Amino acid sequence: MSSLTNSTVRTRLQQGDPARQAFVLLRTAFTIAPIAFGLDKFFNLLADWPVYLAPWVDQLTPGTAQQAMYAVGVIEIVAGLLVAVRPRWGAPLVAVWLAAIIVNLLILGEFYDVALRDFGLLVAALALTQLSRIAPNAATRSGE
Repeated sequence: MSSLTNSTVRTRLQQGDPARQAFVLLRTAFTIAPIAFGLDKFFNLLADWPVYLAPWVDQLTPGTAQQAMYAVGVIEIVAGLLVAVRPRWGAPLVAVWLAAIIVNLLILGEFYDVALRDFGLLVAALALTQLSRIAPNAATRSGE
């Protein structure tokens, strides 16, 4: 049985392979979601975001919990944009960010359902990281 080389895998990813489709789906989701959630940190339409901030984190950050959420929003927007243009760098950033959110939620002692959902998203971000290693610039080369 022959093994696939990186060039063979890259060629398959560029030809509509299911792995290529997974890469595009994950890159799209991890571009849109962080940007949308990041923007909402400024408007609180989807949720009352300061409620999700553990009190000890609020005490560590200067200003109010809402002001901390503004900073969180900026970071999420940047992460989403980075996934769009450089998924190889953006996907691990999103994974680390999700890990920090999970730790915050577990320490808060509430919202275990959200922490579990974010764990699933973290696993998906790690999958995107792996896929982007074999097709790091496929999105920019193909015009997607």
